[in-house]
Amino acid sequence: MLKNFANAPLVSQLDPQLRFLRSYEEIRPYAHHCKEMIIRVDFEAMMSIALQEARASKQSGNKGYGAVVVLGHRILSKAHTTAVTEKDSGLHAEVNAVRQAVQVSGDSNLSGAILFSTCEPCPMCSALAVQANLTTKVYGVSIEEIAQSREAGICIGAKDVVEKSSVMMEIIGNVLRDECKSLYG
Repeated sequence: MLKNFANAPLVSQLDPQLRFLRSYEEIRPYAHHCKEMIIRVDFEAMMSIALQEARASKQSGNKGYGAVVVLGHRILSKAHTTAVTEKDSGLHAEVNAVRQAVQVSGDSNLSGAILFSTCEPCPMCSALAVQANLTTKVYGVSIEEIAQSREAGICIGAKDVVEKSSVMMEIIGNVLRDECKSLYG
């Protein structure tokens, strides 16, 4: 499995879409070195997929949130909110996407993975991202902006949750902000 290298913030400071990955599978059992790479993740393309999921959520009678989990160039999962149709208030887009990503990867440690979400993850979803050891959260519109235009549950930003944890996680907002905000107006 690809894992995010410890100095990833140095690479992403050059360009937020750059990621340094190391494949540990290639060092076991016989390789003399591991495979390392710097890749560029297209944030707008991934957010566009999250937007498609959000639209599918609205069409099915849910609240219209979408999420995607990406590791390197591989989409591990894409999901949308199903809380209304499945009658389970915990089934947010991010929860569904992280659960699917864990199943696909076969590992509950999603280090190196990026969570894309149409809206800044709520405290529950942010805590799940911390527990899953995601490396980065990218969102479209902030939870604060959503609270101004409609009812929002708990207006605590993702950065607030991450700052209280021991995990180092980048949080990048406003990717396709206007397109995402139009879902919730």
